[in-house]
Amino acid sequence: MTIRISRRGVLGAGAILAASPAILRAQQLFTAYPFRLGIASGDPAEDGFVIWTRLAPDPLERHGGMPMAPVEVEWEVARDERMRDIAASGTALARPELSHSVHVEVGGLEPGRQYWYRFAIGRERSMRGRARTLPGAAATVDRLRFAVAGCQHYEDGLYTAYRHLAAEDPEFVFHYGDYIYEYRSSPLPIGWDGQPRRFVRAHEGQMLYDIGDYRQRYAQYKMDPDLQAAHATAAWFASFDDHEIENNWVGLQDQQGTPPEVFALRRAMALQAWYEHMPVRRSSLPGQAGIAAYRRASFGGLLDLHVLDTRSFRSDQPCDDGFKPVCEGVTDRAATVLGEAQERWLFTGLAERQPRWNALAQQVMVMPLDRRTGDEPEEIRNMDSWGAYDAPRERLLRQLRGKNAVVLTGDEHQAFAGELRTDGGEGEAVAVELVTTSISSGGDGADVRAGADRIRERNPFLKFTGDRRGYTLCEVTAQSWESAFRVVRSVTTPDAPIATLATAKIAAGEPALTIGQGLTP
Repeated sequence: MTIRISRRGVLGAGAILAASPAILRAQQLFTAYPFRLGIASGDPAEDGFVIWTRLAPDPLERHGGMPMAPVEVEWEVARDERMRDIAASGTALARPELSHSVHVEVGGLEPGRQYWYRFAIGRERSMRGRARTLPGAAATVDRLRFAVAGCQHYEDGLYTAYRHLAAEDPEFVFHYGDYIYEYRSSPLPIGWDGQPRRFVRAHEGQMLYDIGDYRQRYAQYKMDPDLQAAHATAAWFASFDDHEIENNWVGLQDQQGTPPEVFALRRAMALQAWYEHMPVRRSSLPGQAGIAAYRRASFGGLLDLHVLDTRSFRSDQPCDDGFKPVCEGVTDRAATVLGEAQERWLFTGLAERQPRWNALAQQVMVMPLDRRTGDEPEEIRNMDSWGAYDAPRERLLRQLRGKNAVVLTGDEHQAFAGELRTDGGEGEAVAVELVTTSISSGGDGADVRAGADRIRERNPFLKFTGDRRGYTLCEVTAQSWESAFRVVRSVTTPDAPIATLATAKIAAGEPALTIGQGLTP
């Protein structure tokens, strides 16, 4: 039986589906390309990785233009780019319950090598992607090159930086979150400074609340060709921050005073949509208790990557959230950022394992920055960061002592680099934090953000700030860690070139930064 899927669905859907088998076979002929959302890989292991796609011939329509039935999709993984030396292949079901997404956990591959993959259905073929398996546990890894990115507000700017990231040929990408933004369309965009910004492009739909809203928003973002290129170039470790659900949410609390049992429904739908669109393993499929998003990957004896979740288990922000003067709640000893189980998992892993470097891949800034840019009499902190949780932050820093730790952070829409010191930033340096700027969130930015000099003056542990958009490229060896803050000058005009704004270098065994200035883009 041949089923023709049109832009709006299936021609004669009722009669056809009534007579069709439970699974629609690969003899289907799509009248629109079904792989319009691209492909992706993620969560690599020594013997494989996840490969992902979602069938959506009409991405912005209800159900992506797909029939309400499972569809069988072919997949293959090859040792060569031309897909002639096939290492693994099979079929998978794209289920309507999961928006016809496919998550194949490929296994049986060789450690420490690159592979190519693609999907097919009927006569349709996806683009090719590539992914690298992790090296074996006993392997000697001399060098590791990877990228960090996130905060990609669609309306704020173009994804030019992702096209450049794809050309860097990283071994993997850590995405710290804010893959989508939940806001309604803003045809008159307003910047953080309260001034109108140049219009670039608009969201489809209103504020996101139900699963259909979230699915449509992911579809709109994932149609971007530069984002697709970045996914196709390497496996991702995907995480989430707040805007995948709602600004500054934590646990079962949003910032609008929604009853927790009601917000729990919205959170569940948003996390399901996140899972449906990310190349993550089935262990991250959301359930009644939430989601298991924290995990660890090891690159021989060179690096352990600890991917953290700083939203799901965090206690409520003190001082009514926002950038506020420090209140009594900041010193609450019962407060938590990671939650008891995740904190125990992290601390146990740090204690028991002995890699050369530890990377904590997470979302919100650990440095307790005093955010005053003028003559304000009281210290101001970001209450949505670790800076508002003194007790959890000090517990974390004690565990990082002697661990050659680098904390990889996002969320700020700026680049920062600094030393993580105990006792509120006044004690011993135990680690380094590198904060990656946004892909597009915040618009073009500036060569120097107003007030940046005052921020550095008030925070001597802070060594660098930058206000352009882009990503961070990290080169790690046994002797040193060097990160380049790669930025574009404009995200509101196309084809901006890439430049290195600055580099941050860390010598193994020394939790200190050497900053090298690059070029103004």
